[in-house]
Amino acid sequence: MQKITVKVDGMQCGMCEAHVNDAVRAAFPVKKVTSSHSKKETVIITDTDIPEGKIKEVIKNSGYDALEVTKEPYEKKGLFSALRK
Repeated sequence: MQKITVKVDGMQCGMCEAHVNDAVRAAFPVKKVTSSHSKKETVIITDTDIPEGKIKEVIKNSGYDALEVTKEPYEKKGLFSALRK
């Protein structure tokens, strides 16, 4: 799994966050997507690799500016994750 963090400029409220989340969900097969207007970022958890340019394009088409995209491996955290090791 992969965690993709996108710095997004232009989000002002919770409705803006929902708008970005809906746009990302509609465009890509994601496990989870969350946005924060106070942190100015959107975090995407996905099984597949999503090209940086496409993420920026989808966010730009929804009316916001995607500034920076960072990708890192993601390990699911949960109650039994410590027992799997």
